[in-house]
Amino acid sequence: MAVPKKKVTRMKRGFRRSVDALKQSVYVEDKDSGELRRPHHIDLKTGIYRGRQILEAKDA
Repeated sequence: MAVPKKKVTRMKRGFRRSVDALKQSVYVEDKDSGELRRPHHIDLKTGIYRGRQILEAKDA
């Protein structure tokens, strides 16, 4: 049976578990439309990503 050689300290255990915390989603304001969007994602309303037209714009 596997037995740990040393005790894992509270600090090291906390470092490992720090990645498990839920983080709030980050949004940035779009320079052209002024609406909030996720960074490094296509603006679905206009279809523009990094100044280039990627998708066709949605007609409302």
